Amino acid sequence: MSLKEVQKEVDVWTKQFKIQYWEPYEILARLMEETGELAREINHIYGEKKKKSSEAKKELGEEMADIIFTLACLANSHNIDLDEYFKKVMDKCYGRDNNRYDRK
Repeated sequence: MSLKEVQKEVDVWTKQFKIQYWEPYEILARLMEETGELAREINHIYGEKKKKSSEAKKELGEEMADIIFTLACLANSHNIDLDEYFKKVMDKCYGRDNNRYDRK
């Protein structure tokens, strides 16, 4: 699924609500919350802090998908085509940053 398709699916789903997208600062707050949840899971897996016995197991992929959903909401609320901008990022990777890191 392309980012454009992700954005379209999010847009279709959110159209059913009175307020389709929250204010940008509200979406950003949710993005930070979701990012924190991903960080917490990474810390539980690789860090010193282990889960409490009362904490539910969460999947890393689900936490990442929550972030993608939230970013799609922010992009849609600003009419930003993430495919277009992701391509620009990858162009930088293959251009300016192509020789930046040691290769295998």
